[in-house]
Amino acid sequence: MTPTLISGGNHKDERGILNFNNDFDMSLVKRMYLIENVDTFFKRRWQGHKIEQRWFSATIGKFKIEIIKINDWKNPSKKLEKITFEISSENADVLHIPAGYVSSIQAMIKSSKLLVMADYKLGTISDDYKYPTDYFNE
Repeated sequence: MTPTLISGGNHKDERGILNFNNDFDMSLVKRMYLIENVDTFFKRRWQGHKIEQRWFSATIGKFKIEIIKINDWKNPSKKLEKITFEISSENADVLHIPAGYVSSIQAMIKSSKLLVMADYKLGTISDDYKYPTDYFNE
């Protein structure tokens, strides 16, 4: 499975703006949480999951999300390809990150908030993998 950006949209009229995503199927989601980075310079990186998958949606502001498909969870190559996405609260876009990836999350606008949805409840499995922030050569 590959990462997918599920595009949302919006409708504007005299009452205001309605953001929507009619193509996002939430049937696999078991829990959710919000991330708000300390500032726009901080990068929350490289954490991921071998089994779990995630869906990201900016509820406020804009985020740059880099992902890397891991080739060996115990000793991954330091030169793996990064894929970059930008998601914004202007539309209700949802970025799907399948199992097997680590991510880097950076707010592009101060006080941005990122909704994260997962397909396993907290504590159900042990599937957190973290690497030093400089592990994958910048």
